[in-house]
Amino acid sequence: MIYLSQFTFPPQHQEEHFLGEIKRTCYDSFYPFRTISKNGLAGLDFETITILYGGNGSGKTTALNVMAETLGLERDTLYNRTNFFKDYTAMCRYTVESEIPKHSRIVTSDDVFDFMLNLRTMNEGIDSKREELLEDYLKTKGSDFQMKSLEDYEQLKKVNSVRGSSQSSYVRKHLVKNVREHSNGESAFLYFCNKIQDDGLYLLDEPENSLSPKKQLELKEFIEKAARFFGCQFIIATHSPFLLSAGGAKIYDMDAVPVDIKCWTELASVRTYYYFFHEHEEEF
Repeated sequence: MIYLSQFTFPPQHQEEHFLGEIKRTCYDSFYPFRTISKNGLAGLDFETITILYGGNGSGKTTALNVMAETLGLERDTLYNRTNFFKDYTAMCRYTVESEIPKHSRIVTSDDVFDFMLNLRTMNEGIDSKREELLEDYLKTKGSDFQMKSLEDYEQLKKVNSVRGSSQSSYVRKHLVKNVREHSNGESAFLYFCNKIQDDGLYLLDEPENSLSPKKQLELKEFIEKAARFFGCQFIIATHSPFLLSAGGAKIYDMDAVPVDIKCWTELASVRTYYYFFHEHEEEF
């Protein structure tokens, strides 16, 4: 499914005209001006899966943030929104094939990191609660309780619960439900699965962060299926060879001047991996 079909950034001459006219002189940065146009990128045409490839400083993350801001997409964490961001996005133009669903969003590394941190904090709280429950179970199990009045009714229920349960089943029953512990990679993958719904436009900024190679491949397959069967469109900024190999993806090489469309096997970082493993082929 294609919702966003084209996005146009302000050309360099328009940027320079704007910067030449402004009277504000107290800023040492005009970001995002001069960030995307420096490589000759005027606009992007999108497929169901479109990838922006490039190293640090190539402008791929800036492009995603500009598109998300212009389109009014949901996001969880703040980003480097300078004083000139609104001026820049006002010059951008875009074309849609279908109305962009309201639950569409941008997902950044900071979003994933905050989710993992919150989940870890929650799990640490559960670990503490688990220890309390274990101690409470053993204490109640060893007590010689006798009900003397109605005020003791709640304690009686507790004693009966302990006597009728094993230690592990008692703890599980009284812990917060539906909370599981995950590794960082599993937590990050869970975040993407929770945020990506059917029929939506999703901008993903370096989703490979915190994911092992195996999890990156799982995410690639998840994205391919979401795009093919569940009405999703993806625009992804990445240099992960696993995500770059997504079937049918249109890849913009943001390191090229001017920016060019390439096959994933032509990209510099992918070629580096290829030559390295080819050199050590006999060791496998």
